[in-house]
Amino acid sequence: MELNMSEQSERLNPENGQLSRKFELTHGTKLSLHEATDVLKKPQWSALIALVGFAATLGSAVPVGYCIGVINAPATIIKAWCNETLHARYGANLSASSLELLWSSVVSIFLIGGAIGSLGGANAANKFGRKACFLISGGLFTFGAILFFFCHAAGSVEMLLLGRLIVGLASGLTTAILPMYLTEIAPLPLRGTFGVFCAIGVTGGVVVGQVFSLRYIFGTEELWHYALSFYILLVAVCYLPAYYFPESPKYLYIVRGDHELAHSELRRLCKGPNALVLINHEIDEMEAEANTKVQTRSFFSVLRDPSLLLPLIIVCAFQGGQQLSGINAIFYYSVSIFEKAGLSTADAEWANLGAGCLNLCVSLMGPLLMSKFNRRPLMLFSSAICAGFLFTIAFVLYYIDTSSLFPMFCIVCVMGYIFFYQFGLGPIPYFIGSELFEVAPRSVAMSMGSLSSWVCNFTVGMAFPSLQNLWGAFVFLPFSVACLLLFLLTKFYLPETRGRDPSEVAPLVAKGFRSKVK
Repeated sequence: MELNMSEQSERLNPENGQLSRKFELTHGTKLSLHEATDVLKKPQWSALIALVGFAATLGSAVPVGYCIGVINAPATIIKAWCNETLHARYGANLSASSLELLWSSVVSIFLIGGAIGSLGGANAANKFGRKACFLISGGLFTFGAILFFFCHAAGSVEMLLLGRLIVGLASGLTTAILPMYLTEIAPLPLRGTFGVFCAIGVTGGVVVGQVFSLRYIFGTEELWHYALSFYILLVAVCYLPAYYFPESPKYLYIVRGDHELAHSELRRLCKGPNALVLINHEIDEMEAEANTKVQTRSFFSVLRDPSLLLPLIIVCAFQGGQQLSGINAIFYYSVSIFEKAGLSTADAEWANLGAGCLNLCVSLMGPLLMSKFNRRPLMLFSSAICAGFLFTIAFVLYYIDTSSLFPMFCIVCVMGYIFFYQFGLGPIPYFIGSELFEVAPRSVAMSMGSLSSWVCNFTVGMAFPSLQNLWGAFVFLPFSVACLLLFLLTKFYLPETRGRDPSEVAPLVAKGFRSKVK
């Protein structure tokens, strides 16, 4: 059976082959239903889509992780420099507690900047566009790197603090905007793949930052400012072709109402003999959404809309829960765990780097996992396994001195937790908002989710040392509970989003906690 799509309209589902999408092709193109189905089911990579995906990840997401990972190893050296600089400039002699407070400010001001950048991401995304926000974050990263590079020569602790605040702003804007930008330019079969690029970039950036801050490279008294600013090379290279990047067609069509430019960008993104099928599919989806929804949504309108309450809770809980699941605490504590297993301090630091490399390697499986498996089972599996590992880590650490096998068993549990974290807890929270929300409220939802992530990251970073002193090994139990709560939220309230347009998913969660997931 052949279908002349210039004369007939059919609905075709890209996920299961059922009729569910409308197409209209010009020039008398004829496709069978099976061929039209295959066009939508198979990933359609074009050179431009690949360029944007990889360049944006390397130039924007990797610097986010780099700024997180680079600050830990040279901490002692930078603190000593801060003390000497303040004494030389102001004659101040900081006590040990005052120096620790200053260092906490250097570390935490980055997280505060991230929260502010996330909060402003929604308005910026709708006012300036997704691509413009990506360019703004690149400018902020560049300015921050300049401050880092010259703060040593200028003898200015203020430049160091300002630089950390600015790269925090850039990081918050990136985590709020980049997953949305990438999923909006990607065709439906590739949205899950592109959605995990930001998570992979952040994870990889942490490892790169850890490597370049080692004492064997830039982690010395003379070169630590090189370590803080080295990511500028990635930014410079990856932003060079940014003028050629497309704007999100969904943003242009639905938010700005510029249909002609949206068509033009889609023609740039979709190449190949079946490009018209993909273009008309996207236009059909955007037209339906533009006709039924308001074009933009403010923070307060999203918060007041009861039909958006559950998806907003899911997005915020997933992104905040990702931080409360204990991944950062594991890396804070892993060096001491490895030392208890009998490793020297230097070997424990290398083992910690090895744990970071494992985290990165498993995260590289994300695109394959997202393209082959549904979101719900991955999230359920990852959160349940991680909850079990965290509970076991707490138990084994408490009794670690009672058996010679417990130290090595604890290391196995740490590595196991890191491995299974990247199956769902790591990648899915970054992009789930793009699959739950339609374009109008999406920027607000992604911004709120990113804000939740940064606030919880700040909370863990500030509270973990004190709780560790109070509770000892049992500090990991709240993280286990957080993973368990994410498991329950996923099981009862997260609908399957893979292969579905947000317009199909939104009604499934519109009734709040009375919704029935499918």
